Amino acid sequence: MIPRALIIAAITFLVDQFTKWYVVWHLDLINQRAIDVLPPVLNFRMGWNEGINFGLLSGLSARWFLIILALGISIGILIWARQFKGWLAATLVGLIVGGALGNAIDRILHGAVADFLNMSCCGFYNPYSFNVADIWVFAGAIGLIIFGERLPKRA
Repeated sequence: MIPRALIIAAITFLVDQFTKWYVVWHLDLINQRAIDVLPPVLNFRMGWNEGINFGLLSGLSARWFLIILALGISIGILIWARQFKGWLAATLVGLIVGGALGNAIDRILHGAVADFLNMSCCGFYNPYSFNVADIWVFAGAIGLIIFGERLPKRA
């Protein structure tokens, strides 16, 4: 299961890094600051998140703590996940690890996480941006919560 999880983690990491490169640097969101894609449902809004979700812990010089935390969680979840078998467990774990490492590499390279996805709808304005790595981590965590008890275990 671990080799499969590492493959999924590598794929999710690469997709996250490609989307950040493409939107932030290739489309020049870093200078444009905003690109309307399908307003108001999907927009690109540049943001550098120095903290965690919704900018919590920003400005507390938490950069290296958050990098170490992401690495620790990634290692810990891989160790914990050895009890499982199958592609679903590998996928859920790989999503979390790949997403966590995608955001960690941003912190190492840029000092903050590049956030650019902004979604609003139906009269609700969302002031926050996020990225693909955030989606991976969220999807993997929710999947483990929903399916964790039913995942097949190794003998």
